[in-house]
Amino acid sequence: MTESRVLAKAVEEGRQFLNEVESKQVLRDAGIDTTEAYLVGSLEEALKQAGKIGFPVVLKVISAQIVHKSDIGGVKLGLKTQEEVAAAYDEIIAAVKAKEPSATIDGVSVQGMARSGTEVIMGMSKDPQFGPVLMFGLGGILVEVLKDVSFRIVPLTRRDAREMIHEIKGYPILEGYRGQEPASVEKLEDTLLKLSEFVEAHQEIKEIDLNPIFAYQDGLTAVDARIILEEKTG
Repeated sequence: MTESRVLAKAVEEGRQFLNEVESKQVLRDAGIDTTEAYLVGSLEEALKQAGKIGFPVVLKVISAQIVHKSDIGGVKLGLKTQEEVAAAYDEIIAAVKAKEPSATIDGVSVQGMARSGTEVIMGMSKDPQFGPVLMFGLGGILVEVLKDVSFRIVPLTRRDAREMIHEIKGYPILEGYRGQEPASVEKLEDTLLKLSEFVEAHQEIKEIDLNPIFAYQDGLTAVDARIILEEKTG
């Protein structure tokens, strides 16, 4: 596993929150597939980066004070032209200033638009008694509404990962319910195992949230990610 310079730098600086761009880079260093995200600080940089990535693209506000970016108009999807990127950038900045005037805007992330897939969630939190615990379930708003998730203590075995996936009530959706593209259970298992290995190697991480992950027949990609570090003491 590649040691992430981004994570090491954040720990050294005593920071507790990694933004989405940093979180995705750290996870990619751990071998977990995510959409690549680039932090820009101006409209000109956003247009240049969008041109490099290729359309369609997604813009998201990056701010430590804003967790639910979509709720305040901080996310713009499926932008197909430079003109749409320019309009979206201005709309995001205006929306944040209007609805979260006290928030510090670190910039805007520009990333490729991932094709839709079956939405799942993976995450890690720490139990006071058992330590790091991994979670798996259906992603998007379904996890909030249905609470259909499974848990296992780190470290995971291949059997643990397989059981986590099969025991959720929504498992039939992963098989390709009503003609939808099925998700690769093997790829989901692989990612849970990589996440377990990563968590076990980094006790400085307090929480991880990957939601949603788009799962496909031939792979998966995390389109949103958040990592929280343990508070530095002493």
